[in-house]
Formats: sequence, structure tokens, C-alpha cells
Amino acid sequence: MLSINKHASRRQVPCALTIAGSDSGGGAGIQADLKTFQELGVFGMSAITAVTAQNTTGVQAVYPLSPEAVTEQIRSIGSDIRVDALKTGMLFSHDIIEAVAASLREFKWTRVIVDPVMVAKGGSVLLQDAALAAFKKELLPLVDFVTPNIPEAERLTGMSIRSDADKRDAARRLADLGIRHVIMKGGHETGHEAIDLLYDGTSFTEFSSKRVCTMHTHGTGCTFSAALTAGLAQGLSAHEAVSQAKAFIQAAIEDGIHIGGGIGPTNHWAYRQSQP
Repeated sequence: MLSINKHASRRQVPCALTIAGSDSGGGAGIQADLKTFQELGVFGMSAITAVTAQNTTGVQAVYPLSPEAVTEQIRSIGSDIRVDALKTGMLFSHDIIEAVAASLREFKWTRVIVDPVMVAKGGSVLLQDAALAAFKKELLPLVDFVTPNIPEAERLTGMSIRSDADKRDAARRLADLGIRHVIMKGGHETGHEAIDLLYDGTSFTEFSSKRVCTMHTHGTGCTFSAALTAGLAQGLSAHEAVSQAKAFIQAAIEDGIHIGGGIGPTNHWAYRQSQP
């Protein structure tokens, strides 16, 4: 009879949680996060905030869950499984944001990353206007990283960002909300390089990569923040985790997947295949 050693597989694996919306098209949201966690060797868990009907052409419908449903998912995980790092994505409403913030305070988790998902690539609103104040007041002071692109940073700070000096000013304003690290993503800028700017409350560090000319960028923000979350769950430093996340999303964009009739997703297995 086969003997099973119950303790043989009890090595401590890094675990990461994503609190976000479901993308039926598979390119963004919970689906992108879990794929990224898996590719980087991190065990992924999820709490779904909303179910979307979407594909490469856009978001056809959004069905938010109740705050109670979101809370119970998070509590179920937190009461049983270690969370080494977590990220939030689409939160949608004031009530869901308050529920998530309350859960973060309850479990006192560290290594919390917020991807301020506000508008889908096709223009659909994924964060209600009425929720923005709660997002800034209730959630952001509890997090370690925030990863806005330029339009998201403009909405969060209320300022226009047109230069590198503006990016740095916006990063400082976001840090003043209590956030330890701000990553200003450069994907919406122009030029031959895509430059992400990390601000740690004291100094700035640039992470640069060659800009890829492609329309297939659905889920890039979700994927980048998930890769960052995975790196932090693995115990990497802030700079190491950002560097790994930058390399991960660069590979995913360069080796894109051409499916559907609209803005296609990135390739979540490209980074692993590029490793020696």
C-alpha cells in the first residue's frame, strides 16, 4: 500500500491575495492576477468585488457584489490562510471600498498594494465618482504601494500631469496621504521609453524599458501590480519587486496574444519562457 508522507509538502510557499473584479475575457482583473501569481511561483487567492461581462471590445455589463459578500470572502481567507502580500483592483463603489478598508484594519496585513482601477481601456467607468473620496480617505492611508497611471494620478491628485516634474509632484502628493511607496507608471506617456517612477517618501528611482508599439495592452495595470504583489510576497525588497514586475510586464507586452477583435490581452507566460 502506498505510504503518503503528510509532512513532505509542508514547505512554506508565498501566498498572495487579490481583491478585485472578475474579467470574463480573462485578460485583466482576478484572472490576470491569478495567472501572474502562478507564473511567479506564488499561491494565489481571491476575493471578487464585481463580476463583469467583457471581452476585447469593451465592458458590456458590471454586476457589483454586496459589501457583505466581499467581506466574507476576505474574512474566510484571513481566518485560515497566511497572506504574505495582497493587492486591490476594481473596487467600484463607496460601500465596497469601506468594506475592504475595514478588513485591512481587522487583519492588519502588510505589503498592501493598490492598483487604482478607475476606467477600462474601452472607457467604461470601474470606480464610481461618489467612491473617490472614500478611496482616498479610507483606503489609501492603509497601503504600502499605489500604482497609478497618469490619468489615474491626475484624478487622485486633482492636478494636470504634463512633465517629469509634474509626475514627481503628484507622487509626493499621493505619499502625503500616508502611502509608503508610489509608483507613477509611464505607459500613457510618449517617447521611445516607458519610464515608471518609484517614490519611497525620500528619493525617486526610474525603471525604464523600451516602449512597444502595440494596441494589445488589456490588463497591463492589473498584471504589473500583481507581479509587484508576487515579488513582495516572495520577500523581495521594494526596488527588487518593482524591477521584477517591470520585467514581467515588458515581456508580456512584447510577446502579446492576438485574440479577439479589439484590445487584446498581454502574454502572462512570456516572462517565464524568457528566463534562462
